[in-house]
Amino acid sequence: MTALTVKGLLDAKGKRQLAYVQVAREEEAIAASDAGMDMIGTAFIPERAHFAKAVPNSHFQFGMPWGKHADATEVLRDAMAAMQAGAQSVYCGMSPHIVEVLAREGVPVICHVGLVPPKATWTGGYRAVGRTLDQAMMVWHQVKDFEAAGAFAVEMEVVAANLATEITGRTSMLTISLGSGGGCDAQYLFSADLLGENRGHIPRHAKTYRNFAAERDKLQAERVAAYKEYIADVTSGAFPEAGHVVSIDDETLQKALNP
Repeated sequence: MTALTVKGLLDAKGKRQLAYVQVAREEEAIAASDAGMDMIGTAFIPERAHFAKAVPNSHFQFGMPWGKHADATEVLRDAMAAMQAGAQSVYCGMSPHIVEVLAREGVPVICHVGLVPPKATWTGGYRAVGRTLDQAMMVWHQVKDFEAAGAFAVEMEVVAANLATEITGRTSMLTISLGSGGGCDAQYLFSADLLGENRGHIPRHAKTYRNFAAERDKLQAERVAAYKEYIADVTSGAFPEAGHVVSIDDETLQKALNP
């Protein structure tokens, strides 16, 4: 499998649905790539900076953490570092002004509309966006502004599905659905939701394919059991056994202690 370039992603617009996952661990990125995932993303933080080079056959996106950057220069510096680390695109949840600065330098940018978690207070909290006339117009205008700024893709988070479908047909950008329906160009899930890592609330838009939380609980119970067995063996003298140690012969031992 060859990694999709930005051109390859845009060429797929309207032709097939793309699959996109957000990961938090290198082994998740590798598994997603081995599975044939079209797009893989993660936050651009030091402990994950090597992820892209671990999956050279997948389109990899690094996200610019919201709130880390004070101005366009800081974002641009990080975005260029992300590209040098192997990313083919970056996510930026900041304004069209910031996106334009990145795009002008050739950085392929994924922008964000709808429920943008750090800005959710503006749209009424953690709820769907775009079900009223004012909100629908706001989302559409934001998409047009980001398109004019040079973004190549837009994440649409929990936007009314029929609105997202209409916008998809009216923008040149790749539209990425996180809870915004099947009418977008790509579907996006967090690996933690997909794998069932969470023990609490599962978002309505997420589909869980495995129950890793239960498997981790089993592993934790096995850890506790193993530690208890070890403590019992230490207490009883069952550990260590002869096979766990080495000895010297008695004659050498006596010579060493009684020279």
